[in-house]
Amino acid sequence: MDDSFLIREATVVNEGNVFAGDVLIENGIITAIGNGLHPSSAAIPVIEAHGQLLLPGVIDDQVHFREPGLTAKADIATESHAAVAGGVTSYMEMPNTDPKATTLDILEEKYRLAATKSLANYSFFLGATNANQEEIRKADPRKICGVKVFMGASTGNMLVDDPKALEAIFSGTGMIVAVHSEDENIIRRNLQSFKEKYGDDIPMEAHPLIRSEEACLRSTERAIALAKKHNTRLHILHLSTAAEAALLDNTMPLGEKRITAEVCVQHLWFDDRDYARLGSLIKWNPAIKSEKDKNGLLKALLDGRIDIISTDHAPHLREEKEHPYTSCPSGAPMVQHSLNIMLEFWRRGMISLETIVQKMCHNPAILYRIAKRGFIREGYAADLVLVNPDAGLTVSRDNIFYKCGWSPLEGTKFKTRITHTFVNGRAVFVNGRFDESVKGQRLLFND
Repeated sequence: MDDSFLIREATVVNEGNVFAGDVLIENGIITAIGNGLHPSSAAIPVIEAHGQLLLPGVIDDQVHFREPGLTAKADIATESHAAVAGGVTSYMEMPNTDPKATTLDILEEKYRLAATKSLANYSFFLGATNANQEEIRKADPRKICGVKVFMGASTGNMLVDDPKALEAIFSGTGMIVAVHSEDENIIRRNLQSFKEKYGDDIPMEAHPLIRSEEACLRSTERAIALAKKHNTRLHILHLSTAAEAALLDNTMPLGEKRITAEVCVQHLWFDDRDYARLGSLIKWNPAIKSEKDKNGLLKALLDGRIDIISTDHAPHLREEKEHPYTSCPSGAPMVQHSLNIMLEFWRRGMISLETIVQKMCHNPAILYRIAKRGFIREGYAADLVLVNPDAGLTVSRDNIFYKCGWSPLEGTKFKTRITHTFVNGRAVFVNGRFDESVKGQRLLFND
């Protein structure tokens, strides 16, 4: 399909409203929103969308697509296929690839790869280390989504544990500082205690006890203190505890906040009772924790303390996930089904459509100050998703697009199905088929 078309009689969900309407797209840009719209020429196709939901494209600010260097697990092409199949039209990818993206030269190589391979729009975080503050200072905040700081989860040489380095990072950049917030010393102490009892074969149910509430809370308290000291734009990634959410503010508009946070869909969907059934398949860092935490995170999402929803999509080979606890990698694929999960909560009466769109589409655009995306507005890029709210989908290996070929959601029955995903006005995904000629664009910020 070309980049000009009319979507007719959809149920549009946008900016706190749900209404029946038409949306006209011309040359990849939304040019009109209303009722009774007509294409400007007979050559412009019409999509009859009566009964379908029309949403802005989902913006996922935390994925791991594993390229370069770890492409046995995933790559930009395969995972961007999965992303658009799930209604994700833009993503921000993390720096712990191989080599790690801790220099601007390495970062730009990732952008070059994405320009030829990614079906969705893209940006990449610059990774912080104890020794690359000069590289961070040189970064252009209009072209890079932010700086990623591992404050507690050691990832090669990317654990930032030098107090002077942290002070320099928090005080020396105009970009968002996005943190993985867990206290490494507490984790090591807890891990040693379990190793003394079990050796390497620690039960997976111990994961939230090793990567505990205390480890998360202490690190997040420290990050917030640093941000307040230096007036940093701090974004706390993948909250996993209700206690951390209690530290956050909901008394001001998102655009005015200096400290923001997100929750991943897995921390809303699973809790520690699921380890008995799924074991290492739901081993994430930070860990899936208690039902109380799961419920507290949803409450904080609804009351505005948590600002956005993401996935921390982090694929590993299935055989790697079968290793004993101490050698089993943390992370799992999730980007293809994040919107289905949230729509399932809507079908259960737990969250509104308007709030889903706010937290998955509008707020990431506001938080990162992304240029002309995240909303259904005239003059904005036509990043759009059509959803059949009643078609249903059962997750299986036959309909998973991840390179690793598995999902912890296999067998899950969702009531909704994504039918169309448009990136910059091009239909990249339609009823299970991809247009391989479509390529996303580099995201721009602070416009």
